Amino acid sequence: MGTKRYPMVLMLEPLFRCNLACAGCGKIDYPDEILNQRLSVADCLQAVDDSGVPVVSIAGGEPLLHKEMAEVVQGIIDRKKYVYLCTNALLMEKKLDQYKPSPFLIWSVHLDGDQEDHDRSVCQDGVYDRAVKAIKAAKARGFRVNINCTLFNNAVPERVAAFFDDVKEMGVDAITVSPGYAYERAPDQEHFLSRQTTKQLFRDIFKRGENGKRWSFSQSTMFLDFLAGNQTYHCTPWGNPTRTYFGWQRPCYLLGEGYAQTYKELMEDTDWDKYGTGNYEKCANCMVHSGYEASAVKDMFRNPLKAFLVSMRGIRTEGKMAPEISLDRQRPAEFVFSSHVQKALDKLRHTPKVAAAKGAGGGK
Repeated sequence: MGTKRYPMVLMLEPLFRCNLACAGCGKIDYPDEILNQRLSVADCLQAVDDSGVPVVSIAGGEPLLHKEMAEVVQGIIDRKKYVYLCTNALLMEKKLDQYKPSPFLIWSVHLDGDQEDHDRSVCQDGVYDRAVKAIKAAKARGFRVNINCTLFNNAVPERVAAFFDDVKEMGVDAITVSPGYAYERAPDQEHFLSRQTTKQLFRDIFKRGENGKRWSFSQSTMFLDFLAGNQTYHCTPWGNPTRTYFGWQRPCYLLGEGYAQTYKELMEDTDWDKYGTGNYEKCANCMVHSGYEASAVKDMFRNPLKAFLVSMRGIRTEGKMAPEISLDRQRPAEFVFSSHVQKALDKLRHTPKVAAAKGAGGGK
């Protein structure tokens, strides 16, 4: 329709609170006053309507901690939008009765590898087994279930390939895979991947699975080809706009560099050229789907023959890689997290409802 920037997936974060504290996560480092906040059902559905996206990914935090999450999900389904409900699965079995199987609903269960790898990733023993149990329970009830898998530089290709075989055996419908993004406030800063390491890792994984064709992925083949170093893409941050408690997050799901109060303001007033690999230091090593899947999809529609050939042959795992983006002109990182948090705290503390609760000894 001639629109230059348009969304494909809404990243909806109704809360930041989680019942795990993963070492590679930079999403939960907030004071309790903010962790206790929730987007309302109306706020969530307004974000869906405003953005007009065909797909909504509900993340967090842990979405199942939101007491009205089933109502949010049903509202999205009623709009004939696809919804990926992301969860670490600790509450999933308990909550299954609140949901009905639908072709528009996909449970997206966080699994970062086999039992040893995943439990290490989430810093808690037994989580893998509970997640697998919940996946099997959901599949038995007729739900669509994916896994979302984040890989770090300690990933072993043979083990990852074997893990993908395991989840296929479980009956999981598809895999969403991505290299970890180097959140500035994540406790573990040692295990994030560089772009070169990412490309070689994915080549080594895909070659063990018939060039990736042995497994079903929820992502486009062109994005997977990009992960293996065969495509040069620039980031498309507006493809996955993010709505959180703070507002519409600039520029993307991974970076909170500012917030717009409306979707229109986000799309029209954000200086998009300031961000992305080659433009901004924080984006230097990013190859995450929330920035690059939209780039891959655009390429697929512009070059359907190329996309068809990649799909037929599988992911190329040998030979020269595509040129890398130069970092020579990237601007230095700015650290603005604390200022956004402080503004939100000031607003909360000057709201009469919160002040009254504190005065009565409620605190939270």
